[in-house]
Amino acid sequence: MSEKRQFESNQYALILGASSGFGGGIAVELARRGMSIAGVHFDRAGTMPKVNGIISDVKKQGVKAHFYNINAADAARRDETLDALMKEFDSVPGATVRVLVHSLAFGTLKPYIGDSPKESMTQAQVEMTLDVMANSLVYWTQGAFFRGMMTKGASIYAMTSSGGHSALPNYGAVSAAKAALESHIRQLAMELGTYGIRANCLLAGVTDTPALRKIPGAAAMIDIALRKNPQSRLTTPQDVANAITVLARDEAGFISGNVIGVDAGEDIVSYIGQKNPREVG
Repeated sequence: MSEKRQFESNQYALILGASSGFGGGIAVELARRGMSIAGVHFDRAGTMPKVNGIISDVKKQGVKAHFYNINAADAARRDETLDALMKEFDSVPGATVRVLVHSLAFGTLKPYIGDSPKESMTQAQVEMTLDVMANSLVYWTQGAFFRGMMTKGASIYAMTSSGGHSALPNYGAVSAAKAALESHIRQLAMELGTYGIRANCLLAGVTDTPALRKIPGAAAMIDIALRKNPQSRLTTPQDVANAITVLARDEAGFISGNVIGVDAGEDIVSYIGQKNPREVG
């Protein structure tokens, strides 16, 4: 067994959005640390090779890997998935969801007020974005908790961003979802604290993921981040995965209800004066 293993294989990470970016990186790292993985993702045939690569990397660590290709915002499929995972737990003594990660990135990137009504965001698009990127955290947590899958020592992590407290073009609904997600985490930290379960948001810096590339102006965001970040680099999924391996330890059991930056201080820097390191040398 690797000396870096700090979890038991009957401890599971339930990762919402496990097929790429943060979710994929977290899945592989937690598996490397000994934790079994239950990954929820929503992929078509074109992106399944990448998903299969992540599943393969998880299995190479000698832990259990159960991946479910579903719409995480579908209530019926959510219940089916949790029930299926419960059946798996029946054959694993002491099985529990030690970590629940919310890393769903599927929302509308349109302005509230476009050049015309057709180019503006609709009510359905706003509601879908908030449901997937924020409210689904509550429903998955409820489902796991009331099935007895999350007990004392469990922890919840939701991926937020600087967009939760700032405005960006075409980012209004996602920004609202991130702000709501942070509010949900505060409430869950309060209500689940009595059960010994903690909840935190992780605020990553700009990270070059498929989700970022869908945002208009992504290239400019990367350039600005490289100029702002005190360590002159982008955040990576591995940075976030490393943070979770620390925060999920029993010794971090009193850390709850926070928005924790995993960005080397990027979010607090307002002066963009240094050269982009890509332009140096």
